[in-house]
Amino acid sequence: MASPFTIESLLRPAVELYTVWVCAAAALLCVFAPWAVALTPLFGAVAATGFFGLGVIRFKQAMVVLRYRRNIRRLPHYTMTSTDIPVSNERLFIGKGFRWTQKHTQRLMDTYLPKYAEYVEPTSTYALARRIEERLEFAPFPLKLLTKVTSWNVALNPARPLPPVGGLPRLHGIEPNEADVSLPLGERVGHSLVLGTTRVGKTRLAELFITQDIRRTRRRPRRRVQMGRRVQPVHRSQRNEEMNLDREVVIVFDPKGDADLLKRMYIECKRAGRLDEFYVFHLGWPDHSARYNAVGRFGRISEVATRIAGQLSGEGNSAAFREFAWRFVNIIARALVALGRRPDYEQILKHVTNIDALFIEYAQKYFAENDPKAWQAIVELEGKIDRKNLSFAMKDRPLRVVALDMYLIQQRISDPVMEGLRSAVRYDKTYFDKIVASLLPLLEKLTTGRIAELLSPDYMDLEDPRPIFDWMQIIRKRAVVYVGLDALSDTEVAAAVGNSMFSDLVSVAGHIYKFGIDDGLPGAKAGKVAINVHADEFNELMGDEFIPMINKGGGAGMQVTAYTQTLSDIEAKIGNRAKAGQVIGNFNNLFMLRVRETATAELLTNQLPKVQVFTSTPASSANDAINGKAAFTSNTHDQIQSVSVPMIEPAHVVALPKGQCFALIEGGNLWKIRMPLPANDPDEVMPKDLQALAEEMRKGAGANNGWWQAPGYQSLGESLPDDLLDDFRKLAADEKVA
Repeated sequence: MASPFTIESLLRPAVELYTVWVCAAAALLCVFAPWAVALTPLFGAVAATGFFGLGVIRFKQAMVVLRYRRNIRRLPHYTMTSTDIPVSNERLFIGKGFRWTQKHTQRLMDTYLPKYAEYVEPTSTYALARRIEERLEFAPFPLKLLTKVTSWNVALNPARPLPPVGGLPRLHGIEPNEADVSLPLGERVGHSLVLGTTRVGKTRLAELFITQDIRRTRRRPRRRVQMGRRVQPVHRSQRNEEMNLDREVVIVFDPKGDADLLKRMYIECKRAGRLDEFYVFHLGWPDHSARYNAVGRFGRISEVATRIAGQLSGEGNSAAFREFAWRFVNIIARALVALGRRPDYEQILKHVTNIDALFIEYAQKYFAENDPKAWQAIVELEGKIDRKNLSFAMKDRPLRVVALDMYLIQQRISDPVMEGLRSAVRYDKTYFDKIVASLLPLLEKLTTGRIAELLSPDYMDLEDPRPIFDWMQIIRKRAVVYVGLDALSDTEVAAAVGNSMFSDLVSVAGHIYKFGIDDGLPGAKAGKVAINVHADEFNELMGDEFIPMINKGGGAGMQVTAYTQTLSDIEAKIGNRAKAGQVIGNFNNLFMLRVRETATAELLTNQLPKVQVFTSTPASSANDAINGKAAFTSNTHDQIQSVSVPMIEPAHVVALPKGQCFALIEGGNLWKIRMPLPANDPDEVMPKDLQALAEEMRKGAGANNGWWQAPGYQSLGESLPDDLLDDFRKLAADEKVA
């Protein structure tokens, strides 16, 4: 409720308690000794009732002051089990908080005044207790008991330590009357950006959002199917299928591989009955990861070249090489599709380094179908070739390739795939290698070691139990996907795979935007479904392909929530300030946790208006008396002045405690929010092998033979290779040293 006064005064002694004690004493006197105040017992009871009512009113007023002073120093504990997280079909729960207005800026400014320091800063008792604990850290047992008493975390302990969240509690404590804060689901299609430095609650906020996305199910009323004059109820399995179709797609990119996040997704899928739709893709655990072909599904063949060449640098002289790389990848992809093969990274790398074999293979297929006698003529030409008479570009080519080229010149065959392959082999091999030099490192990143098994799956290997998925399949199935990119082990490969997946998602979003998700299926209808994409540390994954995803993906149902540390991370990754601004400008919802970069904090503060705050200045004056009755006259009063200040400063963002944030949502409304801390949930029953797996992921120590088996997965009975185990041990040692 708004204060009726220009300046509130909540940082003060609770003087209302004096009235409470007086009212309590008067009420007791009126009840037990009414004669002492010249009242009859009846009128004494009436007077006691009046005193009691006044005491209650003043006690409530005193509690407002006491509660405000308590919150300024220490916020009440706020925890919530995952089962208690509210799930709505209309709103996204964020936490507890309040809408920030001029009143809160006024209160915050007041806390910095020296006269209120005793109500804001830690007490001398608190400081003494911390010094005692510091000095008695290695003291013998009897003295050690003293530190146990001073650190006892109960309300009766006046020196109990503050929660280990850092920051300034006053930023949230200035509003004791907080309420649940949520975001309308209709706003999520505008995308959300979460900014915060390391270990301040980004992943916890991600778990909160992901939990709701997994469990959210939009229920439709039961339908009945009209068949002639009979009305038959929908079969139970059909109702279940319809319910499944109303679930949302959840795709989580986790570059660092957070074990708690994986556990949370597993538990929520189990609770929601979605384990059959849960896929785990993890570069660090290839034996148990699902497989994925980033270039295996496309609407147009040219998309294959775009997804691969789009990851190459397009700045300066590199732009020309990227265009050449795009052309050659497109030639290879067209030839592979014409041969009835699904393109993948291994095949493209193989034919980029040796395009002659693909040229010969396609020619064999083409002539077998269109001109069976041509091959005999080609063999005869091959026998008559003298290398001395060949052009410089063809000297190093196999004679069969030279003969094919000569035959095609004679016959003038019009086939676009053949012409493309022929133009590629006519380049000088040395020149060709220089042109594709920038493409080879990228392809080798995606095909080296066991990663090739995941990114270039063998569709014909029926004995491999690891499922193969693509994004259209995931979206049609309304599935949940966890993508662990193991960036701590190999940042380059993680970024390349992440970019490939993003590029593929953009292509799928374009297809959905035009034709709907059921295009090509019987009875297909144009439509879309909510596709929740959570990209943790997204600055490590993004490239140019991320811009169209957030710029145009909303029309296909894409709802991107991106998590990163600073604006500089985005700019450094893209290498262009204008493009970084283009990315930031497409996020309509902003969640700002504690950051250490002023420029990042100003992304929020510069969008807020200035407000008027009031200050009170005591003033006094004395004047000589005009008449002779007094020597002088004096006057004392308070002057109230208004000053225009920013609603919040970057310094306030830097001083946020862990688990708290400022949120700019719903068209620029500023909210101050704190997320619930996770509480122990006895209902979270997890397989022992998954618990062991999560522990190994935390320590980075190695693999566990007893791997948790999600539906569709099957243990291969193999441990991770020794070199990978050594890498994990080294990472664990480095983290321990750090």
